Amino acid sequence: MASTLLHESYQGLEQLATATIVFDKKLKIIYMNPSAEVLLELSHGQAYNQSIEIFFEDRDFFKSALDSATKQQSSYRENEYFIKSKQNKTICVTLTISQLNNAPDHFIVELIQMDQHLRVAKEERMFIQQQANSELLRNLAHEIRNPLGGLRGAAQLLEKELGDKALEEYTQIIIKEADRLQNLMNKLLTPHQLPTYQKTNIHEVIERVRSLVLSEFGKQIIIIRDYDVSLPEIIADREKLIQAVLNIAINAIQAMKNDNTQNMKLKLITRSERQIVFHKKKHATAIRLDIEDNGPGIALNIQDKIFYPLVSGNEEGSGLGLPLSQNIVTQHKGMITFISQTGHTKFSILLPINNELKETGK
Repeated sequence: MASTLLHESYQGLEQLATATIVFDKKLKIIYMNPSAEVLLELSHGQAYNQSIEIFFEDRDFFKSALDSATKQQSSYRENEYFIKSKQNKTICVTLTISQLNNAPDHFIVELIQMDQHLRVAKEERMFIQQQANSELLRNLAHEIRNPLGGLRGAAQLLEKELGDKALEEYTQIIIKEADRLQNLMNKLLTPHQLPTYQKTNIHEVIERVRSLVLSEFGKQIIIIRDYDVSLPEIIADREKLIQAVLNIAINAIQAMKNDNTQNMKLKLITRSERQIVFHKKKHATAIRLDIEDNGPGIALNIQDKIFYPLVSGNEEGSGLGLPLSQNIVTQHKGMITFISQTGHTKFSILLPINNELKETGK
């Protein structure tokens, strides 16, 4: 009963991505949030009333750190500190010990796994860069569209005035190139158009992408499907998600073609993810879509910039496909990650099942 009441009093810590443990002055654990349960491989119920020292091999250090936090009445922090999980797994963390202001006899330990810490920092940098890229692209597209319309119109008028069919070849080049740039500007502005959210099955999105790929590349590409058909629907803009996935798939195929990859394969995999953290928020469940290819991989010198506009590993590419995909996925409260080496590249799209988006018109 006591355990349940204490657990309820710390409900505000339930959704934190940071592993958090609350203990009393006798070093007895009185609460562990779900993130701590996952990190330390021990449930709240199993940990309750045990000594927090079970996770600290250097007990003298822990007590010294606790004394420091108490005497100075401020948080004690230690970077790159090693602790043990219940399964005896060594984990490198940033450790913070603090005294609770509203309960002087209670203390709180926060544990941020170092690789997670670095990943969160990288996500934050990518998000800031993406916001800047998005604004730049939108402004650029608006600035270019108006002159393009005038350029195309002038070329059409000139064509009528010339009266020489032999010269139409040149005016047609101007018109066609203006149209090509106009289509490019439309693509840049697509993510900023008002989305239409509705209940969407991720496999319907993938199957549409598959049919588009097959219609363009036919037997040149082998598509392998590995779906978890139990995945629930999500609220999403179906057409935009199709575009996001299609951009990644087309990039992969073009890379394989340019490298003359033998037996070009594209693998589409769906799975569920539980207790996953991205964009500084913990999600109970998410859908993961993996898009894998057996191509040459992404060059090391552009891997850190692959989501920047106009950066492309393909000489004929516009460098807009991945930034646009990232914008669309971010609109859906998700994120894109990738790993790449020669012979294997995998882009993973993570979409929270409960993304708090509302169906359009409701």
